[in-house]
Amino acid sequence: MIQTLRIEQKTMRRAALATLIIGSLASGSAWAAKDVVIAVGSNFTSLDPYDANDTLSQAVAKSFYQGLFGFDKDMKLINVLADSYSVSPDGLTYTIKLHPGIHFQDGSDFNAAAVKTNLDRASNPDNHLKRYNLFKMIAKTDVVDANTVKVELKAPFSAFINNLAHPSAVMISPTALGKYGKDIGFHPVGTGPYSLEQWNQTDFVKVKKFDGYWQKGEPKLDTITWRPVVDNNTRAAMLQTGEADFAFPVPYEQAALLEKNSKLSLVASPSILQRYISFNVTQKPFDNLKVRQAINYAINKQALIKVAFAGYAVPAEGPLPAGIQYSAKYQPWPYDPAKARELLKEAGYPDGFTTTLWSSHNSSTAQKVLQFAQQQLAQVGIKVTVTAFDAAQRAAQVENVGQKESGVRMFYTGWSASTGEADWALTPLFASQSAPPKQFNTAFYSNPQVDKDLADALNTTDSASKGKLYKDAQDHIWADAPWAFLATERLLSANNKRLSGFYVMPDSSFNFADADVK
Repeated sequence: MIQTLRIEQKTMRRAALATLIIGSLASGSAWAAKDVVIAVGSNFTSLDPYDANDTLSQAVAKSFYQGLFGFDKDMKLINVLADSYSVSPDGLTYTIKLHPGIHFQDGSDFNAAAVKTNLDRASNPDNHLKRYNLFKMIAKTDVVDANTVKVELKAPFSAFINNLAHPSAVMISPTALGKYGKDIGFHPVGTGPYSLEQWNQTDFVKVKKFDGYWQKGEPKLDTITWRPVVDNNTRAAMLQTGEADFAFPVPYEQAALLEKNSKLSLVASPSILQRYISFNVTQKPFDNLKVRQAINYAINKQALIKVAFAGYAVPAEGPLPAGIQYSAKYQPWPYDPAKARELLKEAGYPDGFTTTLWSSHNSSTAQKVLQFAQQQLAQVGIKVTVTAFDAAQRAAQVENVGQKESGVRMFYTGWSASTGEADWALTPLFASQSAPPKQFNTAFYSNPQVDKDLADALNTTDSASKGKLYKDAQDHIWADAPWAFLATERLLSANNKRLSGFYVMPDSSFNFADADVK
């Protein structure tokens, strides 16, 4: 009797399960969930975009957060949480109209008071946020009414709206900021399309659809799992096996193999990611212009692009890549080792010299760049010891060290200006006041005319005048050669063909507002 009862119970459970499955399939519920896995090249430092220096962390934070302004997939400025803005004739006051009726994921209202809370926090140096430099020009922020905010600047700053479109300039729930304080990076609450489901700091970030999202019909995905996979080959293998739906960056050496897979799409996107080697111009022999010129002549950019980037790059045509507003175009430095040796002789180094070349990261591509540069420079008598840093080493030995203590001589790195405008592409890298530890002028380059051009460009709202000032600054920088100008990368990603609407943007962040799966 007991055995018969158990059999009947099992039969009933199976029938109920079958009914549940049929009902779920008919209604298109969780059994057909739209879940995707995104494999990325490094870990996430923080989910607080104001306190993250890396583009990847800010890209993932787009799951939860939005700013007043942003960029489309072609880096064109768009309104997001703001509907419009106006600027006073003196360029000091910005009045911003907000989109009404938006709520944060905790149910609180997005309004002018929320904007004030965020901009007050970002512009306060006492908070020691990593992105403070993008907001330090703000004098004060006032609430005009629920959907209008007024921002007054300390001095005219014509790139201000572009700064507000930077991926760090997001709106965080004031309620969450009050609750979590400095730990907000672990508890993101924004107005974005997804909310945090789980963050395993060594393995993944999983986000789920926010049902109260203000843009109707979005998002289309149910969940996104962001999975950091440092090893290039593993990241590519996950695409082949179906463990990942999207991978970036795709290792250049794997491109041909992935392209043969009929289930995958390989995409090479234009970028504003500039690769260069800075010279510490305050130290011998790099204080000598002829030495810096010699190194530019000594490196074969076309060969470098083939060896390290598998052809997915173009030689640098100026201090700024072509996708940046107000960029100027120049003839790339030609490969001429005989000219390099001649310049070294004129500079007083007929037998070359010995120095160091550090890298800001240790990926396989960076290692190839270091080895190639080492070989090229050896051919003109420059003996180079190369070292590739991880993030902690870079911070300790380069980013947090002032000029007098700095051991940097030659430094391979890259820069992507996520404001899309020349100020953020030039000022942090070439202005005298931007030397570490303040910003990223690892050349310790200082030219009074460049400083004046950059400052004057921010004081005018006339586009033609700005263009002339930025052109003059770039003319001086190109002639002074504080860098070995190498290449502008193409951004290589791959995705399962079932996934659509997921893009790598020119600044190497992501646009996934329209992401969907078949």
